[in-house]
Amino acid sequence: MLSRRRFIAQSSAAASLLGFPAIVSSKSPNKKLNIAFIGVGGRGGADLKEVAKATDITNVVALCDVNEQNLYRAAEQHQGAVKYKDFRRLYDDQKDIDAVVVATTEHTHAFATIPALQRKLPVYCEKPLTHNVREAVLVIEAAAKAGVPTQMGTQIHGMPNYRRVVELIQSGAIGKVTECHVWVSRAWGLQSKEDADKYGDKMWVAERPAKEDKVPEGLDWDLWIGPAPYRPFSNAYFPGPKWYRWWDFGNGTMSDLGSHWNDLPWWALKLDSPLSIESTSPFGPAHPEIAPASLTAVYEYGPRGDMPACKLSFHQGANKPQIWHENPDIQKWQNAVLFIGDKGMLISDYGKHQLLPEKDFKDFTPPKPFIPDSPGQHQEWLDAIVHGTPTGSPFATYAGPLTIANHLGNVAYRTGKKILWDGKANKVTNTTDADRFLGREPRAGWKLG
Repeated sequence: MLSRRRFIAQSSAAASLLGFPAIVSSKSPNKKLNIAFIGVGGRGGADLKEVAKATDITNVVALCDVNEQNLYRAAEQHQGAVKYKDFRRLYDDQKDIDAVVVATTEHTHAFATIPALQRKLPVYCEKPLTHNVREAVLVIEAAAKAGVPTQMGTQIHGMPNYRRVVELIQSGAIGKVTECHVWVSRAWGLQSKEDADKYGDKMWVAERPAKEDKVPEGLDWDLWIGPAPYRPFSNAYFPGPKWYRWWDFGNGTMSDLGSHWNDLPWWALKLDSPLSIESTSPFGPAHPEIAPASLTAVYEYGPRGDMPACKLSFHQGANKPQIWHENPDIQKWQNAVLFIGDKGMLISDYGKHQLLPEKDFKDFTPPKPFIPDSPGQHQEWLDAIVHGTPTGSPFATYAGPLTIANHLGNVAYRTGKKILWDGKANKVTNTTDADRFLGREPRAGWKLG
């Protein structure tokens, strides 16, 4: 007999490979997809623009944002849409929705996403998919059960460069890969004031503000806090991206940029659940409130099919891998992924890549492209809804597991020790100290599921 977890995993894998059932008739009288947008400022505003420009198949029926400035700005372009500040009310009231786009702050992603999945509505959710590991597990299970098109918003995943890198790695251009390094230069978070000035962190803060600031006009602060523990408003939290460095609301650079940069090795190396994770920061033990500006997280993965066991290291802020400093063949790009194989190396950023050492690959002929180009992540999701085609970053089989791995980098750091991870049980097996960092109880009035 199949376990429930294995059934979900196998069902989800099939959906990822074969696509999804197409929505052949929408709730809209004109047969367009009625779409609700939760979070319409910043990244959400960009999502709204991209999805809404497909005017032949989309119809904006609801807009939601806790900030009235964002809400009314979006409503100027979509005057027929119903406006909400609280997405819980949107789900209570709107019965004509065919799909949902979620682009709130990450501590409310799961709370806005799961109700849609429970209604079997396709969802596009910005990265990182959730605020913590337990939320990601719930989203994975809800998405698998719903069986509808889902997509995490990591737009670089849909660009040609990542596809060409995946083809090179998976066709054996640099041989068997046993080591991979990712480094990103963003240095926001806990650090000295001198380092904050050096690295351009203009939103530097070292402790929770003691003074309460006036809530900006039009912002519903209680709704913005949502499921997180309540705290008085401060200009240190809002507007974004100030909030993302606070553990209560975000997870710093690790889960944010990890969604983009760890995405490439995750895809190319067919990574799954890590076996162990160890994270360190030059700032020492974890601060109870604020994520670090600089961090190194080292993941160990077992063999996957014909791919050998490998080690993935993520370096952020001032941290760079030793090989970056020592090997003259490696370009000193400020943000990159470096694959190390037994026949060479490959370095890549968002838009370009290079086989190394260059002299060894001067006559190299790349494989014929075998991963189809994407129309873009938004259109990919819409195509999945209308035509039943696959998406590139579905919650159950790709985005959810990647999100869990990224979160575990922070869990290991906050725990202060190397952790061993059981991906089937979604549990740290060598210490109970990590349990409190895997999830949290939501504030009264908020629930998942």
